[in-house]
Amino acid sequence: MTFNQERFDKLIQKLEVFANKQPRLYKLHVAFLATLGYAYIFLVLGVTLTLLVSIIFGILNAQSISKLSLTGLLFLLTLAFVLVRSLWVSFPPPTGLPLQSKDVPNLYSLINEISSKLKAPRFHHILLTDDFNAAVVQIPRLGLLGWQQNYLIVGLPLMLALSPEQFRAILAHELGHLSGNHSHFSGWIYRQRETWYRILKGLQQSGHDLSLLIFQLFLIWYIPFFNAYSFVLARMDEYEADRCAVDLTGEQNIAKALINFHVKSRFLERYFWSSIYKQSQTEIEPPIMTYMDMRQALSQRLHQEITSAYLSEALTEKTNNADTHPCLTDRLKALGYIADTQQELAIFAPIEISAAQELLGDALEVFIDYFSLNWRENIATPWRQKYARFQKLIATLKDLNYKSQKQQLTLKEAIQQAFLTLEIEGEEAVIPLLQEILNRDAYHASANYLLGEILLKKQDSTGIEYIEKAIEQDSNIVIVGCQIICNFLKNQGKNNEAKSYQERAENYDKLILKARKERSNLKRNDKFYSHNISDIEVNKLRQQLSHYPQIITAYLVQKNLQYFPEKPLYVLAVKRGFSFWEGSRIYETDNSKIVQSLLKENELPDNVFIFILNSNLSMEKKLKRISNSMIYQKKGKK
Repeated sequence: MTFNQERFDKLIQKLEVFANKQPRLYKLHVAFLATLGYAYIFLVLGVTLTLLVSIIFGILNAQSISKLSLTGLLFLLTLAFVLVRSLWVSFPPPTGLPLQSKDVPNLYSLINEISSKLKAPRFHHILLTDDFNAAVVQIPRLGLLGWQQNYLIVGLPLMLALSPEQFRAILAHELGHLSGNHSHFSGWIYRQRETWYRILKGLQQSGHDLSLLIFQLFLIWYIPFFNAYSFVLARMDEYEADRCAVDLTGEQNIAKALINFHVKSRFLERYFWSSIYKQSQTEIEPPIMTYMDMRQALSQRLHQEITSAYLSEALTEKTNNADTHPCLTDRLKALGYIADTQQELAIFAPIEISAAQELLGDALEVFIDYFSLNWRENIATPWRQKYARFQKLIATLKDLNYKSQKQQLTLKEAIQQAFLTLEIEGEEAVIPLLQEILNRDAYHASANYLLGEILLKKQDSTGIEYIEKAIEQDSNIVIVGCQIICNFLKNQGKNNEAKSYQERAENYDKLILKARKERSNLKRNDKFYSHNISDIEVNKLRQQLSHYPQIITAYLVQKNLQYFPEKPLYVLAVKRGFSFWEGSRIYETDNSKIVQSLLKENELPDNVFIFILNSNLSMEKKLKRISNSMIYQKKGKK
């Protein structure tokens, strides 16, 4: 059973009801599935070892040793070794800057305190990273058999963004996943979900074809199924970890920490780093003390307009099945905390002492220097490339602006000028250029879309009309266009109108999936008609086909399509010669190479489906009846 998103969502929905009504029975099902994975692995090992012992016993009791027995013994010994070796897959440890207790005693003291209160296992390694996150990672030393090595990962940006109390709440949440005060079963399942994925990844990277053959097919079915079945429990575990944080730090601290996390992660990604990378337009070298600037930015009160927008966005997000983490609103609701956008702005007051200052102490300056230097070294080459590229763009825009003063630009040049102006000078500067383009061509797709997007960002509802015009001209932007309008309407509080655009995007996405399926194969009842390719293009294709000595005949037709018939699908059916002495495997391999080569070299203006005719003679009869379908026949063949 394979899972697409729709099937996964339906199963999750059923399991949520099941888990709420019969929690014990649900957990029993999850436990059975978890055990099933182990049962399969050890069944394969047990059968292998039983056969191995049987052959050894037979050899010891036989008067003579047969060649077959020795072959079987050697095969089973190899198999047993590979199977056992597969279970000891090595997992790469997480990366980061190792922290020692002598360097950051306050951080170690806090971690030990929380671990003790939650009865969580001790950490073998504590790593400092440049991520805006904190996480617990367990690496099984013995592969599937466990013996976990525990890593705690803390991000310097997160510590700079939170107060000591809020960071303590985040740590309590993360350690809550391993808490001994709560469900051992949930903790075990929490570890199993990650371990199985790591086992499969390790097997795929091991290069052992035999272990892949035996284990991979099972794991490819088992892991998504186990993931789906344990998904509800994993989400419940997130709520449970939040309750651990409440028990240790109080409702207010974990709530404020969660709100800060969602808002300041957006601030760093969209505002801080965006402003840093924008400097590559004017500076040939990256800045030196980036993390010092980050510290300064996060310690101050964020701009109220930015904060309000990011918070509103975070609070309007809905929980979905792409992640076991619930949305911010659901987590706050579970805590009994009622969020109000205006009241929450007080959370973002300047931080007098950050978690980084209190817990890292004198070492903080060293860490800031380390991450600043490390970032600068890693970004130096792409930074210089961006600088060089931007200087070329400036020169191109300068030429276009100069030309536009002397004469009217072509539409192609005008849209290039608009896009360059947007990138170099910003949204306000490009608006008059887009309006000028639309005065010349009211239905220009790119200009309508870009102007509509800019207007909606400015909370101007007339942007909807422009995006609708763009959608009319280019069906490729239906989904993204509807999503932009939907988000705008949600922010305006027009949820019913927003829902209609969301449904429109979802329905169009379903049509695309049906269209892809329709174009991915040929059926007996498919209908075809004459292609409309020009003689020049057909002659090019004919010349291309002549380079393949195996191909003796080729037909070109157009498939009758139910979905998006305005986007044609051409069918190129080729018949190849077949030597009696060719083996079937070689023959099929050669067919695949021919198809791949033709697809790579294809110069048809639209999509083309290529297949070999030899195994489908009834299809050839159907194609022959279509006018002008035969476009190639090898000389001397009839």
